[in-house]
Amino acid sequence: MRLPDLVRRALGAALAFACLAATAPAAAQDTKIAFQLDWRFEGPSALFLLPKAKGYFAAEKLDVTVDAGNGSGNAVNRVASGTYQMGFADLAALIEFVGNNPTAPNKPVAVMMVYDSTPAAVFSLKKTGIRAPADLQGKKMGAPVFDAGRRAFPIFVKANKLDASKIAWTAMDPPLRETMLVRGDVDAITGFYFTSLLNLNARGVKDEDVDVLMYPKYGVNLYGNAIIVSEQFLKEKPEAVKAFLRAFTKGMKDVLADPDGSIRYVKERDALVDETLEKRRMRLAIDSVIATPEAKAAGIGDVTPARLTDMVTQVSSAFELKNAVKPEAVFNRSLLPPKADRMVFAK
Repeated sequence: MRLPDLVRRALGAALAFACLAATAPAAAQDTKIAFQLDWRFEGPSALFLLPKAKGYFAAEKLDVTVDAGNGSGNAVNRVASGTYQMGFADLAALIEFVGNNPTAPNKPVAVMMVYDSTPAAVFSLKKTGIRAPADLQGKKMGAPVFDAGRRAFPIFVKANKLDASKIAWTAMDPPLRETMLVRGDVDAITGFYFTSLLNLNARGVKDEDVDVLMYPKYGVNLYGNAIIVSEQFLKEKPEAVKAFLRAFTKGMKDVLADPDGSIRYVKERDALVDETLEKRRMRLAIDSVIATPEAKAAGIGDVTPARLTDMVTQVSSAFELKNAVKPEAVFNRSLLPPKADRMVFAK
């Protein structure tokens, strides 16, 4: 039985299309990026969770997973190991890694500054009478050994002409830091401003009962946390790194426009977070280390060469690094979005 011409033509077209589809290359898949945070899911995590949830990464053809962390040092190590392609870490921790591991085959590099100044600070209860750096002489301080503020304390000592031999240190696990201060086991602690202050609040201590010595206000002009990328991934996928930074910048604009609203994306990742607490933490982070006068004037993400060089010198001395570190080995600005796109603060 002969098929009508119209039917035969339709079948022929369908067969030709099927053959073409079978021989055509598969559609390009989204680039996978495993991203390691510096700490658990808290307010500032919204900077990365919002663009993930809103599809900004996906729109750039990126398949991004964001995992909680347990310290900047670990974030740097995990990116260096290749377990994660990108991460969020304190620049001082990155400088330390590069200085102590000059032959590492996959050294991470920072590609975008997020915390324009370090959140590190010294906290004490007002009843202790520590109003200025000089008041720390003869006191007992406490912090985990890997705490960014404790690691950078020699820089604080030098900037304020203190005698480090007259300050005793006690080490503890992170959950015990603020508890030991409240109990009087130590006179002062170091910690991130928007972490330790809220932890003290959670232990019944009011803001007015706490003295805070912010490192940047006392001569420690260090950068804080940056987005880092593994050397290997940067070489293989530079366009993917650029795409990530574009999506992140778009997400940051949303966070800055509605900090409170951004916390819903943190809550979605960890249902146990206290939304009220994290809203305040997000605002403290913005006010203290993100929306600095320098970042507002120049846009987020970049660094000043002279300031970066000075930081590398200070960290190298304070951490007693084994090898000299070149500033260009720890920060690569070539992948940043245009400055106009990085002017994210409302006027």
